[in-house]
This record gives sequence, structure tokens and C-alpha cells, in this order.
Amino acid sequence: MSYFYIMPAIITLTFSPCIDKSVSVAFLAPDIKMSCSLTKSEPGGGGINVSRAIHKLGGTSTAMYVSGGCNGVKFDKLMAEESIKTLVISSMQETRENIIIVDESNHKQYRFGMPMTLLAVDEWQHFLHHLRQTEDLQYIVVSGSLAPGVPLSIFSEISAIAVAKKARLIVDTKGDALKQAVDAGVYLIKPNLGELSALLGKSKLLVHEIKDVARKLIASDKCEVVVVSMGDEGAMLVTSNFAQQVRPPLVERKSTVGAGDSMVAGIVFSLHSGKSLTQVIQYGVACGTAATLNPGTELCRLEDVEKMLSNLAITDLD
Repeated sequence: MSYFYIMPAIITLTFSPCIDKSVSVAFLAPDIKMSCSLTKSEPGGGGINVSRAIHKLGGTSTAMYVSGGCNGVKFDKLMAEESIKTLVISSMQETRENIIIVDESNHKQYRFGMPMTLLAVDEWQHFLHHLRQTEDLQYIVVSGSLAPGVPLSIFSEISAIAVAKKARLIVDTKGDALKQAVDAGVYLIKPNLGELSALLGKSKLLVHEIKDVARKLIASDKCEVVVVSMGDEGAMLVTSNFAQQVRPPLVERKSTVGAGDSMVAGIVFSLHSGKSLTQVIQYGVACGTAATLNPGTELCRLEDVEKMLSNLAITDLD
């Protein structure tokens, strides 16, 4: 007997979630004890952050992820506290923790990422099983790195499911995983400038080159939309016949953790809301910039996003 899940139209996939533990110290120095602030623990990982940010924007999604051990129990509790809809795949491995330390003397942030845990074959295959059983699926978002044990070929299977479900596949990853995703076929990718350069086998790309190289990628019929994030320069959205760069206002950044995920959340949320591509890229940049105003992995706040929208510099490139 087949069981079909009726869920929010947006599903995010996170193959390597983590608990992000943030603390601050007066200053960082070797070989001495340093008093830390109270620890703040938040659920993290690419797709997890996308779902959390969508919720902050007033939308709904389902976060599909693996969870295991005592940390997994804590992770699930953190997700429930934020009222995020979840589809949890049990793992034999302990969910990892990452550590973020802020040096208050210079406002610098130090990020320590723990090794990703190995996924067994039946664990990563559960992602595909649940996707196949989901009804009314409109957007599949794969954000973050693949965990060890997950084959690159999984993108071919996810792409095939998206085609069968008439859903749009959005991918935010890097390296061989991004190349495999594009080869399999996606609706939208969101690399940064370095990741796009690596995808195209180039050592470096300049901003003025993005539109042309992105269109060559689109012409291969492997993707329809390329959004390139460029830090202080904002982001550029390119399709076969439309290109626009959106620059954010100068802000005092407290953290860049989750800024890219917040941008993806803004893009997906506005696409699902029926917005034009012009509105989509502007909302994405506003969300990504808004996330930098908050410490740790707090992500974007709706009130900050709305303020950003009226302060964007917009350049049509066609």
C-alpha cells in the first residue's frame, strides 16, 4: 500500500544538519581561560536555515533532514520550538554540533565546523522515498553540502522526481555537487562568484562577465535561472532574456552566517507567492542583507527585510 503525504508546497532537504552553538568572549587569547556568554543553540544546515527563514517571512515549508543520537533529540526540539514543519529521517549517527565564537574586542567571528557524519544507504534513500510520496509538491530546495555516503547521482534522482511532480528544483551547493546538479537539470542555482567560477572551470570571474557566462549555462538547457551572490555587491539574477543586479545598502554586519540561506528563502518564498523575477531578486537580496544585522544564526527578520526593500540599488542589465 502506498501512503501519500500532503505537505506545504515547499520542501527543503538537508543531508548534514547541525546544532549551531554561539558564544561570545571579551577577547580571544591562547592558553588562558576565557569567560563565555551564555550559549545560544540553534538548528542549522542549509535547508534547515531556508525553512527557518521562510517561517520568519510568514511562509510555510517542510524541512526534511536526518537526526540521530542525543543531539538529534535536541535538534528536533529546537525545530519544534520554532514551529517548523518537519519530516525527520532517523540516523544511526549523532547529529553534529558547530561552534561560533565572537570576539567582542574586535567583533570578529570564528566559525568551527565539525566533520559531517556518514549517511547509510537506506538513510539517504529515505529522502527520495518521501519525495516520491509527497503530493502537491511545487518547490524542492537542496541547500548545503552532501553528507559522506551520499552519492552525487542523487541529484539525477531528485531532478527526475521534480520533473515527474512538475516541481521546480532549486539548488544551493558547491563543487562537484553543484556540477552534478546542473548536469541533472535544475530550475535555479544560487552560487557565489567563486562557486560559479569553479563550476565553469575558471580561476576567476569578474562581475561584468557574469551575465554572459550564466547565459551560456542557461543555453545548455540545464537550468533556467542563475542567481549569483556577490557580498557587498548584492546579487545578479540572469535568465535567457532578463538580467538585473541588486545592491543592498551599507549596513553594520553582526554575522554573515545564514545570509545565503536567507537569500534563498526570500527567493523561494517570493516565487511561491507568484512574484515577478524582478521582485524575486530584490526580495532575496533584502532577506540576505537583513540576516547580517543579527548575531549568530538568527537569520532574517521580516521587519528588517521590509526596511531593506526601500533602500536597494537596482540596475537592469538588458
